[in-house]
Amino acid sequence: MTVLGVDIGTSSSKGVLVAADGTVLATAARPHTVDRPRPGHVEMDARVWWDEFVSLTRELTARGAVVDAVGVSGMGPCVALADERDTPLHPAILYGVDTRATAQIDRLDAELGREAILARCGSLLSTQAVGPKILWLAEHCPEVVARARRLYMPSSYLVRELTGAYVLDHHSASQSVPLYDSLAHQWYRPWARRVAPDLELPPLRWPGDIAGRVTAEAATATGLRAGTPVITGTVDAWSEALSVGAQRPGDLMLMYGSTMFLIHTVAERLLVPRLWSTVGALPATRSLAGGMATSGVITDWLRDLFGGGRHDAPDHDTLLAEAAASGPGAGGLLMLPYFAGERTPVADPDARGVIAGLTVEHTRGDLYRAALEATAHGVRHNVEAMRAAGADIRRTVAVGGGTRGGLWTRVVSDTTGLEQEVRAVTLGASYGAAYLAARATGDADIDSWNPVRERVRPDAGLRPVYDDLHDLYLRLYPATRDIGHALARHRRAGARTPRGTGP
Repeated sequence: MTVLGVDIGTSSSKGVLVAADGTVLATAARPHTVDRPRPGHVEMDARVWWDEFVSLTRELTARGAVVDAVGVSGMGPCVALADERDTPLHPAILYGVDTRATAQIDRLDAELGREAILARCGSLLSTQAVGPKILWLAEHCPEVVARARRLYMPSSYLVRELTGAYVLDHHSASQSVPLYDSLAHQWYRPWARRVAPDLELPPLRWPGDIAGRVTAEAATATGLRAGTPVITGTVDAWSEALSVGAQRPGDLMLMYGSTMFLIHTVAERLLVPRLWSTVGALPATRSLAGGMATSGVITDWLRDLFGGGRHDAPDHDTLLAEAAASGPGAGGLLMLPYFAGERTPVADPDARGVIAGLTVEHTRGDLYRAALEATAHGVRHNVEAMRAAGADIRRTVAVGGGTRGGLWTRVVSDTTGLEQEVRAVTLGASYGAAYLAARATGDADIDSWNPVRERVRPDAGLRPVYDDLHDLYLRLYPATRDIGHALARHRRAGARTPRGTGP
């Protein structure tokens, strides 16, 4: 058996071809960028998702590989509205990095009640929620919502193109606050009618359920065989967790990517206002999750700045070596990684990045190290919030591109005190999607597919240093919050004034 997994991510789409025993046969990727038309707006044309799926599949099967099952996943929760013919009507509004709907959040909180939302949905309304973004479209693009009949996310859009089925997985639905009842495992019609009265909400399946089979039309486009089963799929972070076996109560997954994501599998639902309580990726599981708005995005931004737009910009390996030479504490620098607001546990879309302690002696290695340590402090902040709510974290597994090279994971372990497992395959969500497809159509065990490669243990000797720095990190946000909010208002005002105009 050979399975295909494809994930639509924030900065690229990735595909992997996997044998029945978990061996990676081939990989491919398609870099892309998201659109940021205004401050706080982060969008993407949904049609790109299908175009890149087709391109990846054609490349991966070019040598004659026969695919027996297809798995999909993607960033989320997103809001892609389509008409009755499934034609996208507006660029898809992305997950919590898009912060446009704060006014709609406030109005829904007042109308429905924060405590009632938390009790029914498991999470409060935030920039991660789907409902406020639909309301934003209703208010700012009424012609779009008037024509809209269906709601898609990357995984469900691919399923529709491949099979003709209109479905969504329970986990993605549980992030569609306030449309989903996380206790009853179904859409909550009274609130759905309030937020999206004319939308035909999709039937719900579990991520590993077979949603349908490749149609003749999709087979012609992709080269896959007609009739090939396709799973329902889910949000990329939960697919990443499955790819490294972080699916049992007590497990914590750390996803090192463009953003940092944390998923803790719990035995019973934990309601934490500053975090997200969701349905798990597998039936009868639940998650307590957190997400930072930026992590790898910052290191990419620094690399681009250091390169000055030139083709000879330093690569990440060079910068990692310079960051390692900088040492713990980054030469006296401390960074708040709130470069796109912050999701959990701060829940502040107007939070702003801060680099404190700068002098003319600091190097790019110090700055790069400060970015890695900022992510580590953000992880610790989330973990401490989870533990305060009663989470019992017994095993931590790292996944994603940031695990390569070793420095980032060591910084996180030293800062948090967590020992991290790193599995042999760290491809992430596309591999998890392939595993779910194999599991749905055969007998696949992720611990056999993807054994532990190494364990990253914290250096106890550095704990006092990082304890002191973490205390400063926690104090830096409230000390600068009002200034950050004022600057966010200035930026929004400036976005309405063309550059080069004014007095």
